[in-house]
Amino acid sequence: MSSRNPSGRAPRRFAATALAAVAAVGLAGCGGGGGSAGTGANGRAALALTGYTSDQLKQALLTDITGYQRVGEPDSGEYGSLKGIQNFSQLQRQVTLDKPRCANAAGAHATVDKTVPAALTSFNRGDGQVVTETLMGMPDEAAQRQLALRVPADCMAFRTRVGTQWSEHRVTEIPGGAIGKGSRTVGVSTVSGNSNTKAWYVVLRGRHCVATVSLFGPNATRDEVEQLARQAYDRAEHYLP
Repeated sequence: MSSRNPSGRAPRRFAATALAAVAAVGLAGCGGGGGSAGTGANGRAALALTGYTSDQLKQALLTDITGYQRVGEPDSGEYGSLKGIQNFSQLQRQVTLDKPRCANAAGAHATVDKTVPAALTSFNRGDGQVVTETLMGMPDEAAQRQLALRVPADCMAFRTRVGTQWSEHRVTEIPGGAIGKGSRTVGVSTVSGNSNTKAWYVVLRGRHCVATVSLFGPNATRDEVEQLARQAYDRAEHYLP
């Protein structure tokens, strides 16, 4: 991308790809959406049932990934207060879907309360590849509902528009994974103009928590994101009692 146009197509493609990935994962919150606003009661219940504070979750995040550099300091607090989640919500408002129902396709059935304790960290690589890990304290029953979500058949292919730029997205979903205490993997291939970007997500259960690990970039692969998810699970198991 030309450095003379920093506010042009690249941010627009990023916004479209980010929304596409979250729509495909089917989480209106977990890993980058706008979960249920709640009243705070669900968040307090999550803390009571998991015993984890956002500071504990922050300590359990990945701290280094071979070949990547961490972007700033990890963020922690209530899920809805995390800067990465707020930034996503802003991007989401810029995007129009040809199938509006797909924006929250599966998330409508099991959203993440904005008050649950959470932590988030991101890493990038010189070729534009980005890794993000989000870790949330969550009762086991609620965590299992996240794994049960599925992308509806008519949302496996859709289009998004940011400004005048249209992008096409195709979804691959692999449920029933064995990472952690259960996982599911979702991939999105996005074509925008002459650009082809891939996004992969793994949603996995830990001990009284849910982690999402996402991988964005032209060379993103399922194998890499699942390996990162295994590393995230191992670290969380070590640091969360």
